[in-house]
Amino acid sequence: MKLKYSVFLGNVGNCFDRYCAEYSAPFTMEELFDRATSIGKLSAVDLVMTEEMMANKAQIKECLAKTGLKVGSLAVDTFANPIYKKGSLSSTEKEIRDRAIADSKAVIDFASEIGCDIVTLWPGQDGYDYIFSADYIKERTLFADGVEELCRYNPKVTITLEYKIKEPRTHSYISTVGSTLLMIEKIGLPNLGIALDYGHAALGYETPAEAVAMCSMYGNRLKHIHINDNYRLWDDDMIVGTVHTLEYLEFFYWLKRTGYNGYLVIDQFPYREDGRDAVSESAEWLDVLQEAAEKIDQKEAEEILGKRDGVAASKFMRKILFGR
Repeated sequence: MKLKYSVFLGNVGNCFDRYCAEYSAPFTMEELFDRATSIGKLSAVDLVMTEEMMANKAQIKECLAKTGLKVGSLAVDTFANPIYKKGSLSSTEKEIRDRAIADSKAVIDFASEIGCDIVTLWPGQDGYDYIFSADYIKERTLFADGVEELCRYNPKVTITLEYKIKEPRTHSYISTVGSTLLMIEKIGLPNLGIALDYGHAALGYETPAEAVAMCSMYGNRLKHIHINDNYRLWDDDMIVGTVHTLEYLEFFYWLKRTGYNGYLVIDQFPYREDGRDAVSESAEWLDVLQEAAEKIDQKEAEEILGKRDGVAASKFMRKILFGR
């Protein structure tokens, strides 16, 4: 079964980093939707609900109606707004936590309005930078309490936690698949899961396929996937499959084996490439990688895994890629 593709809306537009404020001309929201629609392999967009986006909900609805695109998920902005520079749900200041809860609930409400059943939290500012600068138990507990409140607010909407080992903080509380699954297990609610970012897993020196398997083992918690590539030294957000082609084959094998049927959300920052073209190329790679993984014989794969032999695994990968 071919998985559905989405894209973060801004990724088909222009990008910036701390060195260059603008790599190309800006696009209007309508133009971004039109660029996404022009990539025929996409059926949805994912939206980061900044204050500006929340103020333009009517226009978002108009663009969705015009283009026929669905919404894969809405992401709460608890990372770009400077009020969260020392944390959102984990903040030791009650007024900041209350604001984070209010912002998140407003996004959950909008998700219900537009028929979206996933709201993603990427707590990029929830962590610490220096030794002796954080109360790990207190702040993790505050974060978990906030997530639990959001899950209970609307049980029909799934809250997904997107983990990342670091950046913008030097250490993130939601950092690895293991630490995230532990928190989810502690909270224990059914509408709570993981948004697995392939690049974040690679950056944290995880094997993304193993992360998929772990999510399946511990409560079937994989609910959303962000897809990109990098060299493992940084969250480069490159075109899918251009670096870790072989690892992607195993990744898709485990997605199929564990029955994942959610979106693959293209999440990349094509600074010097045209955003629309780079996203389109990722969609092409996703097709090719899925087609290759579909050809894997389940029984043969299990036999190879059971051997635990590097040479046999190498021959198997070569067979998948080149047929010999």
